[in-house]
Amino acid sequence: MRVAFKYRLFPTAAQRTALQKSLDACRWVYNKSLEIRKEAWEQHGESVSRYDTVKMIPGWKRENTFLNDAFSQCLQETCTRLDLAFRAFFRRVKSGDEPGYPRFRGVSRYDSFTYPQSGFQLLDDGCLRLSKIGDVKIRLHRPLQGQCKTLTIRRDSLGNWYACFSCIVEPKPLPLTDKVVGIDLGLTTFAVLSDGTTIKRQRWMKRDEKDIARLQRKKEQYPKGSSERRKVIHALCHAYERAANRRRDFAHQESRKLVNQYQFIAFEDLDIKDMQAKNGNGSKTIRRGIADVAWGQFAQYTAYKAEWAGRGVAFVNPRGTTQNCSGCGVIVPKGLRVRIHSCPHCGLRIGRDLNAALNILARGLTSLDASPRSPNGHGWE
Repeated sequence: MRVAFKYRLFPTAAQRTALQKSLDACRWVYNKSLEIRKEAWEQHGESVSRYDTVKMIPGWKRENTFLNDAFSQCLQETCTRLDLAFRAFFRRVKSGDEPGYPRFRGVSRYDSFTYPQSGFQLLDDGCLRLSKIGDVKIRLHRPLQGQCKTLTIRRDSLGNWYACFSCIVEPKPLPLTDKVVGIDLGLTTFAVLSDGTTIKRQRWMKRDEKDIARLQRKKEQYPKGSSERRKVIHALCHAYERAANRRRDFAHQESRKLVNQYQFIAFEDLDIKDMQAKNGNGSKTIRRGIADVAWGQFAQYTAYKAEWAGRGVAFVNPRGTTQNCSGCGVIVPKGLRVRIHSCPHCGLRIGRDLNAALNILARGLTSLDASPRSPNGHGWE
C-alpha cells in the first residue's frame, strides 16, 4: 500500500528563495496550460491533452528563462496535476454534481510541487538533495520505509517547508480480535461507540476565537499591501494553524486507539458538504461546528490506519439510524431535542446516540453478511 511520510525542512535563506522560484515556475506552467486548454476549447472546440502541454514546455523555457529555476520533471508533473483537475471536473459533470471548473492559481493558492521519479536524494548527513535547490536540512523524526515513488515539497501558510515522501510499504497487520464497533458522530459529543464508550468533543477554534477576532479587527486597520497588515495576517495564519494542528493530532490519536482495539469499524457515510449547505440559511454556529469537528478527517485517518493494520472499515447509509430501534427495528420518531430512545414496542430505553451507533454497527455487519440482523443478534423480520 502507498503511505506518506512527512518531514520538516530547514532551508537557508538562499534555499528558501530557490524553493519559491521553483514553486513560482510550476505555478506559471499550471496557469499557462490551463489558459491554452481553455482557449482551445472555447475558440476552436478542440481538446488539448496533458501530452500536448508537456511538449510545449521546452518552447516556454526558451521564451521564459525563469522556468529553468525548476526541475524539468516538476514542470511536467504540473501538467499532470492540471489534467487530473480536468478529469475530476468531467467526472462531476457526468455525475450531476457541482462541476467546479479548474481555476487559475494565485501566489497564495499554489503551495506545492512534485518530483515524480528523480531529482531528489536523501543523504546520510541529515540533508535532502533537491535538484535546482541544493542540500536542504531535514528532520527525520521517523525512519523512511518502503520504496519511495514520489516527493512533494509543500509550503504551509506560515512559510514553513515540508517534504512529503510517497512510499510503497508492505502492510503490518495487527493481531486479530473479535471486537467490532459502530460509531455515531455528533456535535455535542464527538463520537458515541456501540459499546457505550464516548469520545468527548474538543472545541479547537473556541480556544483561539478571541485571538482570531482581535487579529481580524486589527487587520482591517491597516491598508492592503502594508508591512503591518502582512504581520497581522501572518499571526492570523498562525492561530488557524494551531487549531488545525490540534484537530489533526486529535484525529490521529483517536483513530489509532480505534484501530488498535477493534477488528471491524462502521461509520456513517455522511455528506458533510450537504449538511453544511442545508444549514446555509440557518445557524452559523452549526455550520462552524460541523467544520470544526472534522468528521471526514477522523474517518479518513481511521480508514487508512485500518488498511495498514488489516482491520475492516465500512461506511453505511445514515438514513434512519436515529429513528429505528436497535432492538426490534421498528421506527420510533423523535425530534432533535429528544436525547433518549424509548421504544414502545420492545421496551428498549437507551441514549439516542447509542441507539444510532448500534444501528450503524448492524448495517456495517450486514454489508459483510447478506443476512440482516440487529446488533443483539436477532433478526428484524
